[in-house]
Amino acid sequence: MWLVPKERDPHAPSLNQYYVIVASALDFSHLLISLMFAKDFGWMGEVDISEEKFLEYFWWSFNRLKEKANDDIPMPTYFRFLALLAFKIFAGEKVDVAILEVGLGGKFDATNVVQAPVVCGISSLGYDHMEILGYTLGAIAGEKAGIFKHGVPAFTVPQPDEAMRVLEEKASQLDVPLQTVPPVDANLLNGLKLGLEGEHQYVNAGLAVALCSTWLQRTGHLDITHPENTTSLPEQFIKGLTATVSLQGRAQIVPDHNINNESAGDLTFYLDGAHSPESMEICARWFSLSTKENSQEKTLDSSRSHDFVQRHTDVEAKKNSQILLFNCMSVRDPQLLLPNLMKTCASHGVYFKKALFVPNTSVYHKVGSHSLPPTDPQVDLSWQFSLQRVWENLMGNKGGDDRIPDTLPEELRDDVEMAVKNCENSAVFSSLPSAIKWLRDSVRHNQSARFQVLVTGSLHLVGDVLRLVKK
Repeated sequence: MWLVPKERDPHAPSLNQYYVIVASALDFSHLLISLMFAKDFGWMGEVDISEEKFLEYFWWSFNRLKEKANDDIPMPTYFRFLALLAFKIFAGEKVDVAILEVGLGGKFDATNVVQAPVVCGISSLGYDHMEILGYTLGAIAGEKAGIFKHGVPAFTVPQPDEAMRVLEEKASQLDVPLQTVPPVDANLLNGLKLGLEGEHQYVNAGLAVALCSTWLQRTGHLDITHPENTTSLPEQFIKGLTATVSLQGRAQIVPDHNINNESAGDLTFYLDGAHSPESMEICARWFSLSTKENSQEKTLDSSRSHDFVQRHTDVEAKKNSQILLFNCMSVRDPQLLLPNLMKTCASHGVYFKKALFVPNTSVYHKVGSHSLPPTDPQVDLSWQFSLQRVWENLMGNKGGDDRIPDTLPEELRDDVEMAVKNCENSAVFSSLPSAIKWLRDSVRHNQSARFQVLVTGSLHLVGDVLRLVKK
C-alpha cells in the first residue's frame, strides 16, 4: 500500500483529468519514459516513444483499470497511473533496462513497488515538497532512503551532514552497501564537455557512472566494478556522457522563430523547470553564464561576416534585456525562490528589466489536440499578484545590490495595457499567450531590443511555453 497525503484530493481523477495526463505525458514522454536498448553492450541509445504507441498503451491501461474500478478499489491517482502505464510500456517494448525515477519522495512513491532493483541511487537532496516529505533535510532524507532494499547496493552524492547521517543509518538497518561518489572529473572526458549544461551535471554524471557500471557488472554484462579513484573512464561511458542530448525543460535554449526579423535570436527563451531554492540557484547561474556566452557568440559571428562594419554596428546597437517569466505552485515559497534567483543573477552581473507573472495553462480540450484553450476571463490571479508583490519588494530593496536600474528601458514600456496589473519592475498577465504576445510585439516594434527570457518556477509553465513557441 502507498500512503496518500491528507492534503491531496483522495478522489480518483475523472476522464477529463486523464486527458490532461495524456497531454502532459505526450509533451514530456522522453522525461517520463526512456526506452533504452543495448547493442553488444557497447552502445546505448534512447528512443522516444511515438504518440500513437503511447496512446495505444494509455487506453489499454485506462480501460482495463476502469473495468475493475469500484467504490472499494477506485481508479488510481495521477502518479500511480503513470507508474502503472510506464511498467506496461516497459514490458510491452521488452526493454533491457528500465531507469525508474521517483515522482515524489521515495518511501511511499508509486515506483517503489519494485522490491528487487539491481542498484539504487539518491541524487542531491534539497528542500522540496516539504509539506509532504518534512521540513528538515533529515526528514526528507528518511523519505528518500525508502527506496533502499535489503542488501541491494546504493550510491549517493555528497550531501549535507544532516541528510548523510540519515542515509547512512537507514542503509545500515537494511545491510545496504552505501557509497558516496564524487563528481566526474572533467579531465577524464578527453577534452569534451558533458552533453547536459550546468556544473551540477558533473555531480549527476558521477552518480550515473556508478549506477551504470554497477548494473553492467551485477547483470554479467561487464567485468568491472565501480571505478573508484580511477584515472580513466571506459570509452563507451565517455561517449554517453558527452553525447548531444536534449532534456526538454532543463537548461534548454529555444529561439522564437515566430518573429520574422532579419536578425535571428532577438527573442530567445531560456527554459528551466527549477522549483526549489537549490535548483533555482543553479538555474540562475546557468542563465547568467549562457546569456553572456550567447551575446559574445553573436558579436563574433557578426565580425566574421563580409559586411563587418554594418553588422558590427547593428549588433552593438541592440540592447540585451533580461526578462523573467515566472510562475510556481502555491505550495512553493516565493520568499525562498525569488531572492535566490535574483541574488545569484546579480552576483554574475545579470539584472532583470521586467518580471512577468502568469498562470499555467497546461490543459487540452481532447486527446491529440495541440491547441491551447481560450483565455478564461474569470481566472483567479491572486497567486500571481502575490508573486508580483514579493518581486516588487525585492526590487524596492535593490535585491541587496544598488546596481539594479531604477528605470525601465523605453522598449519595455510599450503595450503594457495587455497586462492586468503593471508595476515599475513587473507585470501580471491573465494568460501565458498574452504575455508571449507582449514579448513578441515589443521585439517587433523595437528593432534595437533583444530579449533573453528566463522561464522558470514550474515544469508546467515550461511545457506551456514550449507548446506556444514551437507551434
